[in-house]
Amino acid sequence: MSDEHYDVVVVGGGIHGVGVAQAAAAAGYSVLVLEQTALASGTSSRSSKLIHGGLRYLESAQFALVRECLHERELLLKLAPELVQRRRFYIPVYRHTSRRPWQIRAGLSLYATLSGMSSSATFRTIPRQSWTELDGLRTDGLQTVFQYWDAQTDDAELTKAVMQSAVELGARLCAPAVFRSATLTDNGCDIAYEDAGQTKSCRAKVVINAAGPWVNSVLGNFHPHQTGLDVDLVQGAHILLNGQVTHGIYYMEAPSDRRAVFVMPWKSRVLVGTTETGFHNDPADVHALESEVQYLLETLRFYFPVYKNTTSKDVVSEFAGLRVLLAGNQLAFKRPRETVLHVDRSLAPKLLTIYGGKLTAYRATARKVMQRIDRSLPERRAVADTARLPLKPA
Repeated sequence: MSDEHYDVVVVGGGIHGVGVAQAAAAAGYSVLVLEQTALASGTSSRSSKLIHGGLRYLESAQFALVRECLHERELLLKLAPELVQRRRFYIPVYRHTSRRPWQIRAGLSLYATLSGMSSSATFRTIPRQSWTELDGLRTDGLQTVFQYWDAQTDDAELTKAVMQSAVELGARLCAPAVFRSATLTDNGCDIAYEDAGQTKSCRAKVVINAAGPWVNSVLGNFHPHQTGLDVDLVQGAHILLNGQVTHGIYYMEAPSDRRAVFVMPWKSRVLVGTTETGFHNDPADVHALESEVQYLLETLRFYFPVYKNTTSKDVVSEFAGLRVLLAGNQLAFKRPRETVLHVDRSLAPKLLTIYGGKLTAYRATARKVMQRIDRSLPERRAVADTARLPLKPA
């Protein structure tokens, strides 16, 4: 076995993997991150780019999740002003919209309350005479328009910034590095991985499986055998088009199934997303389906007549990421989105697997991970607090 010894080894260089690396390094632990390709190469660069509380989760009574995300949103606005910016969000309510204006108002009031009445908690209705200023938004059948605040980020750059913070605290990143196998022992875990074509090994007191859609594949390479949770992979597609929406981010119902779809500015273009489509193929090969492109174009054309002649030929690029949801009979859109931490043993776990997770709440998730594995680690002196560590573009 190699002389390399770490307190914590993280498998996966997405936002949750690097978030745990930062938290562990800040707590004074030695950390190694193994990423098979490059930082944020998976879902963490293919999200909807939003740092938000999750307004729609109020309908399913996920109040704790919304409160947590709103708290983390405010923190990130302070810690990472170059990476996370406050944005105006608009909710247009039409005659055909499934939720009435009073319901939207009640939801926004609760959203503001859960945020602790922060500076981002205010919302208002847009006067009718100002509707024509909203990027050509369809006004036929429009009853009211609400405006509230949330935030937007470059998800890949945020991930890199968190990893850079972890490195500055002493963590080590190895990428590309392919996790091959691991053997759980009484003292921790012996790990084999491939780096630059060479098989290497190290020992860790705890392994964090933060491999996103590959989590159960990673578990399959542990000895003794580890049983994971049954999950469904759900694809979320986005399309990018030439054009501009300058006033903010629009949050509306898709006309075909009333799912939430965002239309937003993104790097001088228009980003539209997202979808929820069951995925059963290789997570390394994820692309927007033609049916998803048409679904998003239909929504864009319906609400913004200026795009009425837009076709798939006008799509500059597309991308899709994978959500990891616990298996269930409910439609993906209606399932709970809380992160699940799964351990190999209840006391002093040697292996912890992260299922799911929200971009906005990565830091809070990392804190919970550290609390869960506390008994497995030796005492160390903390060197920093992630709630106070500024994040800057890497």
